[in-house]
Amino acid sequence: MRLGLIGLGRIGAFHAQTLTDLPVVDSLVVTDALPAVTAEVAARLGAEPADSPVALLAAGVDGVVVAAATDAHPSLIVAAVEAGLPVFCEKPVARTMAEGLKVQRQVEAAGVPVQIGYQRRFDAAFQAARAAVAGGELGWLHTVRATTLDPAPPPAAYVAVSGGIFRDCSVHDFDSIRWVTGREVLEVYATGANRGDELFARAGDVDTSAAVLTLDDDTLVLVSNTRYNPRGHDVRLELHGSRDSIAVGLDDHLPLRSVEPGVSFPSGEPYQFFMDRFLPAYRAELEAFTEVVAGRRPSPCTVADALEAGWIAEACTTSLELHRPVRMEEVRQ
Repeated sequence: MRLGLIGLGRIGAFHAQTLTDLPVVDSLVVTDALPAVTAEVAARLGAEPADSPVALLAAGVDGVVVAAATDAHPSLIVAAVEAGLPVFCEKPVARTMAEGLKVQRQVEAAGVPVQIGYQRRFDAAFQAARAAVAGGELGWLHTVRATTLDPAPPPAAYVAVSGGIFRDCSVHDFDSIRWVTGREVLEVYATGANRGDELFARAGDVDTSAAVLTLDDDTLVLVSNTRYNPRGHDVRLELHGSRDSIAVGLDDHLPLRSVEPGVSFPSGEPYQFFMDRFLPAYRAELEAFTEVVAGRRPSPCTVADALEAGWIAEACTTSLELHRPVRMEEVRQ
């Protein structure tokens, strides 16, 4: 299989190595907005350089991985599907929901599969949690707790264009909640605070947030996020039901310190970065994409799926601004 990769920044270079290591990928064509980066990655991995996305799309590839800047996602997705090429694209689909809806219409008209990169769907523990819910092991759910705590803030330039903590960080929790529970969100109430660097306030953002989501079966979901968790990268999902309770992320690398007498859990080195927390999941999602390219499976995370998580982020952003609950139909208008 011959694949193309557009964008060789932090996540793009990471994907380049992963794709190179997949046995099914015979050759890889890469390009970046910076020619020197393209040349370096191509030389290091034995990939074929292309001087532009247009050249890459014309290089006889079977599918395309998009890891470029968010503003380029819509045009690159559309260009690839119009060329008949399946696409894997990092989230988000687009910077705004209006752009995302336009991309969705164009993708559906082209009839070419697109997979959006929500890697938690490929994490073994998240998959086990989904199976437990679907199999009825937990009974009916009453409470779900989702947590994503970053060890340190991203660069100020990134924060300025991130769209805010709900669209950039919490959206992974929102997608996981929908996927694991199989339910939709009806209403949100969100709040936030700034106790760290002023860069967040200058960008109209918060560095710590909390949201209460009400699902369509009245399950309550508590979502907690922050940019300041120096102990490490903490991603967890708890599901509490009428029969049982389970947790994702409760292992020896959990970035949390117990002060209970005689308790040594967790005893391992805390996760420090999302890439080490989800390394197997990142490989699994790209393996899944090769199956999508080969026509052996449908997209495991469609544009429509990604936009649903985006709508929840929009509702939480609106709730934060208005200091009140917001129903989903309000933002969809």
